[in-house]
Amino acid sequence: MTSLCLVWLPADHRLLGEEGDQTPFAVLADQYASAVKTCARAQPVVFPLAELAQIPELLSLVDGVLLTGSASNVHPSLFNQPVADAALPLDPKRDALTLALVHACIEKGVPLLGVCRGFQEINVALGGSLHQQVHAVAGMIDHREPANVLPDVQYAPAHEVRFVSGTPFEDWAGGTWFRVNSLHGQGVYRLAPGLRAVGHAPDGLVEAFEVEGAKSFACAVQWHPEWRCDENHLSLALFEAFGAACRLRQHARQIDSRAGL
Repeated sequence: MTSLCLVWLPADHRLLGEEGDQTPFAVLADQYASAVKTCARAQPVVFPLAELAQIPELLSLVDGVLLTGSASNVHPSLFNQPVADAALPLDPKRDALTLALVHACIEKGVPLLGVCRGFQEINVALGGSLHQQVHAVAGMIDHREPANVLPDVQYAPAHEVRFVSGTPFEDWAGGTWFRVNSLHGQGVYRLAPGLRAVGHAPDGLVEAFEVEGAKSFACAVQWHPEWRCDENHLSLALFEAFGAACRLRQHARQIDSRAGL
């Protein structure tokens, strides 16, 4: 059996190329794969044509799942809303896989980390809902990144997140608050049953949650810890904790394999 610790990152589905001559692609942003490799110390893997029926078999091959951020949004029909802005990108193929994958990870105790879109996917999968346009909600700040600037500016710290005392996030942050980046239009409206909010933005928006009673590591964040994760002690601690949980599962899988289970 391989000694590599494997983390599954679901692909995005996009049409790339000039308008009128576009080709379907399954894509993964490099920054997420790099964070898994560098900070979680695991090998990222992609199953670009994964089907719902294959989830149990594919999960048996990996040690963790990272639900990444994306340019696309979770389809509003999945939380009983009409599309508010038809110009924004959607990815129903990803939705169909990842929402089922969330349930499978929690049921099987597979370490699960959600980032941005992945954070929203977990909430929707478990019965929560989203604001499609947080900036249009009274009392909320604009959580979107500035346009037409370099990535260093887009991913710069934008606001504080306050963490619930006594949670791992307080330990990872080294205190009850930390400044994070902010690059999202959607956000949690109603938190799903079984999720516990453990971090909030200054406007009250949920920025971090954990799955209550999870068998293994299972939490998610609205910001982007994958961005230069080795230069940020909260990001590094988060990915290290995820990686440690993945290695525990790897060890258990190896024991089961030797026992013929």
